[in-house]
Amino acid sequence: MDHNRLFIPGPTEVRPEILEAQTQWMIGHRSPECAELIAGIQNKIRKVFYTEKRVLICASSGTGLQEAAIRNCSDSKILNCVNGAFAERWHKVTLANGKNCELLEVDWGQPILPDLVTKRIRGGGFDAVTIVHNETSTGVTSPIREIAQAIRDMPGGKEIMILVDSVSGLAGARVEVDAWDMDVVLTSSQKAFALPAGLAFCSVSDRAMDKARSVSSRGYYFDFLELDKYLLRNQTPSTPPISLLFALDRQLTDMLAEGMEQRFARHLAMRDKTIAWARGRGFNMFAAPGYESPTVSCISSKPTIDVSELIAFLRSRKMIISDGYGPTKGKNFRIAHMGDTSLAEMDELFGVLDAFLSGLD
Repeated sequence: MDHNRLFIPGPTEVRPEILEAQTQWMIGHRSPECAELIAGIQNKIRKVFYTEKRVLICASSGTGLQEAAIRNCSDSKILNCVNGAFAERWHKVTLANGKNCELLEVDWGQPILPDLVTKRIRGGGFDAVTIVHNETSTGVTSPIREIAQAIRDMPGGKEIMILVDSVSGLAGARVEVDAWDMDVVLTSSQKAFALPAGLAFCSVSDRAMDKARSVSSRGYYFDFLELDKYLLRNQTPSTPPISLLFALDRQLTDMLAEGMEQRFARHLAMRDKTIAWARGRGFNMFAAPGYESPTVSCISSKPTIDVSELIAFLRSRKMIISDGYGPTKGKNFRIAHMGDTSLAEMDELFGVLDAFLSGLD
């Protein structure tokens, strides 16, 4: 291989065909050609989000859309559900924007569960809840479908904004925006979409758009009303990264050709193979049983293994995995199995991992 293959939870490996798509001749962002490009993208990306509503496209990371969601969808109080580093970031973003909020926190490695959320919401005066669907730092998937249903079943629950970060989940793990009745679901290009970094996407419900109309100080760059106004004309308010849009258009075509059901099944198969490899070598998964992510596995290391040496060994073989994140650095290692990665490529990775482990015997 002429490059280091990425088995990290973002940015993920990008196929040559997708990289090549970025080399098309430049077009004007107000041209008919760009409007046609965005219209085609919109038709396809809605299928990936399982929504018939708008999917906003921004030149941003997922963090930008975390900020967008809390600026547009709350004028009262937000419940920030935290079980890892990126859920904690959303709490910090909420505080940085001066929003009234409370924290619901569970241990890293544990999911956010429906009864915890409804217990805190009840009588709390909340108008929005933030939840990370797939916590990249821990390899934990929280049951967002069940959480959303539990919130909607509460008195007044149909008015609460359900804001979901699925940055490392969507397009690799099943997320059905309309059927699960969620208001904002955000993700970014460099994870399970297997695109270069630089784009972020979010579905926005009609209920969330109505809420945004009642909220002052929505900001400028991420104003949902302005973004939607331009999207109705198949445009963006400011200049988009057009080369990335060409890559997105090609990747969406390929994703839908694979089939979303098949894509989800492939991710689950790669996860299950990773768990089997880890347990077969005496490792434990960091995620609580039953909540292991389809896209990134966080594996608890052993005292006999220096995680930095493991990562260096893999790099010498032109493969890269990730250390633990934050307080788990050096204690865990993370293996991503997302995007366009195949089962055969996972087998190659496990072979190199086994070579490292055999050298310790």
